[in-house]
Amino acid sequence: MQLWQPRAVFGTTSVRVGDVEVALDGEVTVTRTGDRVWELDAPEASAAQWRMPCVEVSAYWTPRTGARWVPPIWNAPMTSRLTSGSPVASLVGRDGANVCTVALADVAGRTSITGGVMEETGEFAITVQGRGLRIRLDLSDRHFSAALTEVATWWGEPHTPRQARLPAYSTWYSLHQEVDEAGVEGQAALAKELGCDTIIVDDGWQTADRARGYAHCGDWEPNAAAFPDMAAHVERVHGLGLAYLLWYAIPFIGKGSAAFARFEGKFLRYLELMDAAVLDPRHPDVRAYLVERLARAVEEWKMDGLKIDFVDQFATPGGDPEPTPGADCSDVDEGVLRLMAELDARLPGILVEYRQPYTSAGLWPYGNMIRATDCPLSPQENRQRTVDLRLISGQRAVHSDMIMWHPSEPDEQVAIHLINALFSVPQISVDLRAQRPGQLSVIKFWLGICREFLDTLQLGTLKPDQPEHGYPLVWTYDGHAMVIARYAPLPVEVPATGWAEVLVANAAGDTRVALYGEAAQTVTSVAYDCRGTRVSEARLSLAPGATLVTVPVGGLLRLRRTEEEI
Repeated sequence: MQLWQPRAVFGTTSVRVGDVEVALDGEVTVTRTGDRVWELDAPEASAAQWRMPCVEVSAYWTPRTGARWVPPIWNAPMTSRLTSGSPVASLVGRDGANVCTVALADVAGRTSITGGVMEETGEFAITVQGRGLRIRLDLSDRHFSAALTEVATWWGEPHTPRQARLPAYSTWYSLHQEVDEAGVEGQAALAKELGCDTIIVDDGWQTADRARGYAHCGDWEPNAAAFPDMAAHVERVHGLGLAYLLWYAIPFIGKGSAAFARFEGKFLRYLELMDAAVLDPRHPDVRAYLVERLARAVEEWKMDGLKIDFVDQFATPGGDPEPTPGADCSDVDEGVLRLMAELDARLPGILVEYRQPYTSAGLWPYGNMIRATDCPLSPQENRQRTVDLRLISGQRAVHSDMIMWHPSEPDEQVAIHLINALFSVPQISVDLRAQRPGQLSVIKFWLGICREFLDTLQLGTLKPDQPEHGYPLVWTYDGHAMVIARYAPLPVEVPATGWAEVLVANAAGDTRVALYGEAAQTVTSVAYDCRGTRVSEARLSLAPGATLVTVPVGGLLRLRRTEEEI
């Protein structure tokens, strides 16, 4: 339990930063880097604390998706390391205003941020801990999303290939381990017709066993009965016009694999529920083996990239074991970092997918597709997880968790699933052969919107409202277009300037949408249902104040202005 301690007990140094007094256990240099934004450099310090009045505070944002309630001081620390989490948190005020956003430059080391209300005083206290501290402290009152976006830029902005931003099809929820050449190629052909440009083949390609679990991971040889000629199969999928990624649970060596005996003694631990051991990446021969196995997919079978799964499993609960003879580093995270760097050197420029929670900025140089962690058939959770990732990932490609639904799902609800992933790269994962015509129309329509407005949706300025309520209204804009999604019956503000087209996606159950105009203007209004069928078109006068329009559930409203009207 981390409690606030008086400066005389806790700190050897005290420094005034804006309106707060920061206590540290080492000397510090403070540099102002923006309007009410500072960097604190304390290379010898291991902890810092400060507090502020908890006034008009509505949420406490962290990378941990979930409730955004304002916690008490005895709240558990939010820990971060290379293989789990990101060292950033934001105290959010009324209307999304930033109260305090804090981030640490050390994105690979073990750090923690603890925030909570002091019951005795009504203040909010923040404690950060690590080995040598460089802290970014943002006390500006702009929208919290802007503060978090600047943190992502502070951490660095690597190149993201365009292919990483295009809609994808995944076999996991749709086929699970029941994958083979014919099945994958059939889904790939249909997925391409609907607007997907990438296929990701998940667990099952490497084993004939269908009992789930990971007993047959580690050798990474194709199941010969299902994939007799992997290279020819990949070539046929490429012929359909799709990029191809293959899944690897990179830490696991299953008890049924030939590699299990080879690396016994170089395991971090054995997982009974997984039927697999976790390899120790501190050993150079372990890293060399994994790089060789994964490189085969790209070099021999001509895959376009890799889905690298379970990186977080390299971290051992309760602390990492001591290295065994032959290890060339003592820290497991250092071994992981070396593994990823060696893989990147062998396979530069390929597509690489990572997944929450191992989306630390320390791994960003070695991956370009960041996916929300598993939340099957939970569109609201998919929305929150993808928006959370977008806020701290900068211009990187953030992917939704695979989108699935029950076969009897109404067309409107299928659209709601897709709209909840609108501000990410959607990954579809249903059996496309079993979909009704209406469901297929929904997929094609909304993937078309994702492609048409890709730059606005993925590279525009993202502003999600009300984090304490799970972002019931999200919008993004790039100076030309503006896309707004409403997930609850809330009014939508239409700015007077800064756009040629506004899209309003309606994932709420209420078809009545109140548009609040900032200035009198006349626009062309076109409404579509969830399948993309045009249901109305009119010239709409937006006066200052509210204008009521009808948008079908799962549908879309497009407002356009001519060049003369812009």
